[in-house]
Amino acid sequence: VPVFLFVAAPYIRRYVAGGRCKSTARLEGKVVIITGANTGIGKETARDLARRGKVIIACRDTAKAEAAASEIRAETGNQEVIAKKLDLADTKSIREFAERFLAEEKELHILINNAGVMLCPYSKTADGFEMQLGVNHLGHFLLTFLLLERLKQCAPARIVNVSSLAHHGGRIRFHDLHGEKSYNRGLAYCHSKLANVLFTRELARRLQGKFQRQEGFTANALHPGSVYSDLVRHSFVMTWMWKIFSFFLKTPCEGAQTSIYCAVAEELESVTGQYFSDCQPAYVSPRGRDDETAKKLWSVSCELLGIQWD
Repeated sequence: VPVFLFVAAPYIRRYVAGGRCKSTARLEGKVVIITGANTGIGKETARDLARRGKVIIACRDTAKAEAAASEIRAETGNQEVIAKKLDLADTKSIREFAERFLAEEKELHILINNAGVMLCPYSKTADGFEMQLGVNHLGHFLLTFLLLERLKQCAPARIVNVSSLAHHGGRIRFHDLHGEKSYNRGLAYCHSKLANVLFTRELARRLQGKFQRQEGFTANALHPGSVYSDLVRHSFVMTWMWKIFSFFLKTPCEGAQTSIYCAVAEELESVTGQYFSDCQPAYVSPRGRDDETAKKLWSVSCELLGIQWD
């Protein structure tokens, strides 16, 4: 068995790594925002895109964000890698980030909603939302709303939402959206990732006909794969499992490939409302294709955030 594993190891690793983004598209003169890009797949996405154009790393921890930006600037030689403060668990911070960005930057071409929390104990955001739904869905929903006009003005533009295969286990529990009646940290993560898929679907539907066809304004979601990162830090069991089975998990660089693909691949210029994995279309759960739930989630999200998004 050890001999077999030694011989098979390169093939196993190649299979685990999955698809790679082969596009060499340049982003000169274009601006990209990536949330949560100080670590994991977000940082690797920023590292790749910094070789192509201007990247803004938007993170809660400004010290870590600046350290990541500094590292990427040194490695790529691109001085236009900028760290900005953004706490997705606080709508005030989201609005301040958007206000500063719109005042300082005249263009925005790609928004990658990458940041996320996973398996955290029950807690609430500054605005009283269950943490995983609040950060993973509602925070990015508000950020996209606030930046949408700038994206429209700079079209062709792309919105990329990092979801997960975990959306298959999710459901939108409108009767207990914030887990106050019952809470399971694993299921709450699944619910939030389903919300990402439904948000993408409804956003693409609303953009279709208005902007997408003539300007290439798209919104797509993706599953990055099972990635060896600190996303599971809130679970002792998952942390140890990740260490034990790390050989069978993607590296952050491998996990970033589908995010990069959705952001730059030329063949996706007019593709919208889709869900990708390993740089190719992937199966969406029946709940992720429920248009009525998507419309209701949109309406409820607007109500919770106090915005009007028609």
